[in-house]
Amino acid sequence: MRPVAIFRFSPTEGAGYFGEWLEAQGLPQRLIALDEGESVPRDPRAFSGVAMMGGPMSANDDLPWNAPLIELLREAVKADVPVLGHCLGGQLLAKALGARVARTVMPEIGWGEVRVPDAVGAEGWFGGRPVFTTFQWHYEIFSLPTGATRVLTNGWNPDQAYAMGKHVGFQCHLEMTRSMIETWCATGAAELPERTRGAMQSRADMFVDLDRRLGALSRVADDVYARWAEGLAA
Repeated sequence: MRPVAIFRFSPTEGAGYFGEWLEAQGLPQRLIALDEGESVPRDPRAFSGVAMMGGPMSANDDLPWNAPLIELLREAVKADVPVLGHCLGGQLLAKALGARVARTVMPEIGWGEVRVPDAVGAEGWFGGRPVFTTFQWHYEIFSLPTGATRVLTNGWNPDQAYAMGKHVGFQCHLEMTRSMIETWCATGAAELPERTRGAMQSRADMFVDLDRRLGALSRVADDVYARWAEGLAA
């Protein structure tokens, strides 16, 4: 089977639980470290699927890999190679599909609740869950691409995730591990409020009952990744 391509944009935001899930399923993967200068492959059909992780940059930044990656995503959708985007990855997929990516008036950092809207097919991505708690760290948001279905929402930023056939993009992070949260809190310490306010959590609140929260999030990710993997090319 061809490998799943995993695009990394920052050394602090690797494959995380997604990589662990692929390994547990015996699915081959290939990490493409754009942050280390690796080139964007030209043909998405070399992969069974294309996944993208998060990063501190913007989908609108003039970066050397931005234009070729967006073109690869468009080609992947045309070729029916399933695409999965986490946070920045979800924003890049949305942009590739013609949607707008812009700054939000309400950044989200830390744990927060999201809801599965009453839309055809939305619940199928999340094992029938109507609501769950996920992890966030973003300052920008996407609008829905034409033809996509909103599959997650909340009161802060309504477009939390969308699906279009085999392809799905998330504003939130399903792939979190304890080590990732510890790293982000260290490298992004200046971004954290001393006290939780609105959609932005303090470090102390973020770590309350952390392992239980991560376990519950990983079970959600299990269902999402399993649904996405059904469409992987042989």
